[in-house]
Order: sequence, then structure tokens, then C-alpha cells
Amino acid sequence: MAPARSFVDPGARRTAFLSTLATALVAFACLAFSPIGHAQQAKKDQTRNPGGWTLCNQTSYILEAATGRPDGRAVVVQGWIRLRPGQCGSAAPAPLARGVHYVYARTVNAHRGGRRQWGGDAKLCIDPSASFAVENPPSCEQMGLEERDFRRVQINKRDSWRTSFAEANPYTLFGARSQGLQRLLADAGYDARTATGRTDPRLAAGAVQRFRQDAKLSASASEDQLIDALEAAARRRAAGIGLTLCNRTSGRVWSAVARRRGEGWESRGWWPLGPGACARAVDDPLVQSVYFVHAVMETPQGERYLAAPGTTFCTSPTKFAILSRDRCAERYYDETLFTPISSDGREGLVVEFFDADFLPVGARPQASSAPIVAAEGPTESVDPDTGHVPRGRGPGPLIPGLAKRGADQRATVTMPAQKGAARPATPKQGAPASGPSN
Repeated sequence: MAPARSFVDPGARRTAFLSTLATALVAFACLAFSPIGHAQQAKKDQTRNPGGWTLCNQTSYILEAATGRPDGRAVVVQGWIRLRPGQCGSAAPAPLARGVHYVYARTVNAHRGGRRQWGGDAKLCIDPSASFAVENPPSCEQMGLEERDFRRVQINKRDSWRTSFAEANPYTLFGARSQGLQRLLADAGYDARTATGRTDPRLAAGAVQRFRQDAKLSASASEDQLIDALEAAARRRAAGIGLTLCNRTSGRVWSAVARRRGEGWESRGWWPLGPGACARAVDDPLVQSVYFVHAVMETPQGERYLAAPGTTFCTSPTKFAILSRDRCAERYYDETLFTPISSDGREGLVVEFFDADFLPVGARPQASSAPIVAAEGPTESVDPDTGHVPRGRGPGPLIPGLAKRGADQRATVTMPAQKGAARPATPKQGAPASGPSN
């Protein structure tokens, strides 16, 4: 087999999630409740595919991968290949065509902290929400697809080739599987870490046992079945928390969010949303009473901005995460108005954008004169210019949006329609559609 070609998440800038010792302890704890051990499973995954192009997941995340292969002068792109932590899977059978192939991977939306991506600089089309196989068209948007940056993989052997996904501090397949179980336990609400963030093998064993009982997994359930059940539980938990943005317009919407971060402010974007798509911009339970959203709708005639008044935050034309809302121009950022949204004490919100929420082409929104409301707690009101709580001042006015409780206890918030504009009925609520995300 050809040597493994490994690449890491370009956005990863963190230390290893746990030490090697902690990895072994978690592996032991999980092994006690699984009939198939990590080492056995990793060996099975390595030997299951006799040849061809193999993708291996050496990360602590469940990944979805898409590949591109040459077909004459065209490139055939297809996805998705699901890879559990520590698992290898076939991307193409032997014999392989020598030359440049392409690969892209993303974490599943069950994980907290936003979707991570593994890619490069080759732009190809994908369907973000369903399995697909397509000859890469000249325009992704015209085909109802979206553009992603793929990594080029030079394959030099026809019988076998292996590409591995890794984090900044890579794991072995064994370590990835152990770390993945630990991460999924936390994502599903069964965190096995101590108050200092260290892994306690007794807590890990207890967390696995509690989950197996809660999920009613049989005693003979395999480790793969345990991982799949944890992913399903994490998805259900994630669906009811955080801030989700949904595009109910007829065009493409570029969205961003802003919120309080410690002693300061943070703005983050962009989330491109096609018609009907949703993206979770904040993955954790909402603890502040007010968040801020910005959206721009693309039309053939030009850009349309939200009609609701807003408060200034800093943005950039490219993907950004900016601390502080002060001196945007001096720091070479753009000044952009964000609309305040009340969380109403809920852990999850869905914000929906309709055509009626946007101004005509050429019109610009007005800045709000009200102070930023509820920076750190459910009753605080913070002045955006000083960052302090004004004395004797109650909460300022929020946009008079409509808030409805959904089946998962989230509130669906819609912008106030412009005068005389009609808004269609809100679609039946459920889990948000899978859409592009940061």
C-alpha cells in the first residue's frame, strides 16, 4: 500500500484534547462496556478494504467526506462517505487512475463548536444536504449546488492509496476512536471530565453505562452501534439549543451573528444560506438575553438589507471572527448594522428571514438609538458605547418579532414585516434543514 497522505484541519489551533494517558484510560473505560475493543475495531477498519483509494479518519469527530476523480476532461464529484472516529472507508475501487484526485471533509452537525472542514484550494460543487454524484458543472448555483474548497491528492499507484484526516495534534486510529467516544459522550450530555477538565476513567465508565441504559442499548450492542446511538442523541440535543438562522426567502442570504464575549463583544460570519437552508451559528445553549443578527439577500438587481434597525459591529468581506465593536474602520474592518434578537430566556432560537424582511435594492437600514440589551444575564442592560449597565434604565426596545414555542422548546423568531408587506405562513417546525455553516 502507498504511504498514507495526511492533512489536518487548517483552522485547528489547539492542543491535544487529552493526554496519551487519558486516552488509554478512556479506552479502557469504554472497552469495559463494549464487546469490540478499540484496537480490534481499528484493525478491522484497516483490513476491510483490500485496495483502491482509502480514506481514514484519525480525528475525534465523525466526518462526512466527498471526493472528486478525473473522468476525461471532467471531474466527477460524489459524497458523502461517513467515517466514525478511527474508521477507514473506501473512496474508489482499484484500479485507480493516476493523477490528481480531490477530497473534502466536514464534521457532522451533531458536534458542538461549529462545523470543522478539511480541504484545500480546488473549488468543486457539492450538495450540502443529501448524497450526490455529479460531473462538476461550471456554475454550482445554477445546478442548485454549493461550492467548497477541496484538497488535491496526487495518486501515483493504481492498486492502492490512503489519505488520512487528522487534527493539529493527530491521533492513531486507536486514539481517535477513544477520543471520539469521549467527545460524543460530552456532545450527548454525558460529559466524563472532572471540574479541571481532566478525564476520569471511573466517570467515563459510568457515563457509558448511563447512556447505554438511557438509550436502551442491548448488552450485545457493538462499539459502532454505541457511536451511532451517541451521534443520534447528540443531534437531538443540539437541535434544541443554540442560535439557528434559516433562509425562507427566494434568494441567497449571507448571514452573521454578534454577541457578548467575556468583557467585550464578538462578531462572526459568514454563513451563506440558499433558499430553504438553515445553519446553526451558535452551538451552545443561549445564556444571554440578547443576540444580534445581520443578513444580506442577493438579488439580480443588487443587495437587499434587513429593514429592522440595528447596532454597529465590525465585519469583513471574507470569513471573520472579530473581537470588539470599537474602531472598526481604524482596524480596517467594515461597520455593519446587526439587529437585536431576544432569547426570551430560552436555550435555543431559530431566526427566520423572509423576503418581506428586506429593504428594496439601494435602501439602507437605520441605526438604532436604543442601548444594547442584556449582555451578560437575563435582566442586564448594557450601553454599547461604555459597556456598563446604566442605572435606573430598564431593557430597551427589541424588534417586535413573533416568537413561537416549537416542539423542541426553541423559539422561532421572525423579523417585523415592513409596512404593507405580507409574509407567508411559517413552515411547520421541526429540526432545521442541514445547510452550509462556518
